[in-house]
Amino acid sequence: MGYRVAVVGATGNVGREMLNILAERQFPLDEVAAVASARSTGDIIDFGDSGQELKVKNLEHFDFSGWDIALFAAGSEVSKVHALRAAQAGCTVIDNSSLFRMDPDVPLIVPEVNAEAISGYTRKNIIANPNCSTAQLVVALKPLHDAAKIKRVVVATYQSVSGAGKEGMDELFEQSRNIFVGDANEPRKFTKQIAFNVIPHIDSFLDDGSTKEEWKMVVETKKILDPSIKLTATCVRVPVFVGHSEAVNIEFENEISAEEARDILREAPGVMVVDKREDGGYVTPVEAVGEYATYVSRIREDSTVENGLSLWVVSDNLRKGAALNAVQIAELLGRKHLQKAA
Repeated sequence: MGYRVAVVGATGNVGREMLNILAERQFPLDEVAAVASARSTGDIIDFGDSGQELKVKNLEHFDFSGWDIALFAAGSEVSKVHALRAAQAGCTVIDNSSLFRMDPDVPLIVPEVNAEAISGYTRKNIIANPNCSTAQLVVALKPLHDAAKIKRVVVATYQSVSGAGKEGMDELFEQSRNIFVGDANEPRKFTKQIAFNVIPHIDSFLDDGSTKEEWKMVVETKKILDPSIKLTATCVRVPVFVGHSEAVNIEFENEISAEEARDILREAPGVMVVDKREDGGYVTPVEAVGEYATYVSRIREDSTVENGLSLWVVSDNLRKGAALNAVQIAELLGRKHLQKAA
């Protein structure tokens, strides 16, 4: 016996990936619904490569009663109304927005890192999916933290435009084309030109000069992994369509060598080590697109601090950073808690 699963925001980048991954991983389904706003109602979208087509249902009129799981990929404003409505109807919500992440009554889950925390979902019937840049970071940090206890992390992100949705991807494409043909090139989605440029600004600025994206990485890492870890981040938007990269510097309480870290990461769930000290012996965002893994490369010791390491972390932000992590949470929920699957 399978589950009845609704994907909310099914016509967006992340919603479509959720449907693809449910199909790819053969999630035990009795029924799947594609749900979106009124403007998409009646549209037909594919359910992965299964050959099955889904007719998009109107979120405003969708009754969540009798549905087991709702995967939300429609933003905080939608979740504020409809995720709560779904949870109250008895449908367990896995929400990709930032709305519930720091709610003490809502578990923030990366299955490879803190699967045991999922039991707290019963308090509100909601589970939060972390920010895309946080998800791949903690997958790489967790096994190293277990081995040598992390004190401090300094991370610079190189985040693709797909993190800003379809509008971000369209803007990069249009600006790149316009530059080549000499047309006007005014930014709309981003604060400055994104084509052939980098922008050290994601989300809104806070009083201390950091951005909300940087703040999310700090507080989410503490909630998921360990509140004692000190973390500072600089989040940068780069002209890449899909795939986030991170340059990570870690200071440990205990001694750990690059070779030990490499061996530990090779055995870690969700991690793929590609670390050859030669031309091309590392992973870039292009190679990570469409993949499930969080890739770690450039593992090396940092001689400027005691017990320091530096590494390069890359992942498909639409997958591990969003849709894949949500489906993995649903799988964990089914195995450990709902106990309905055959």
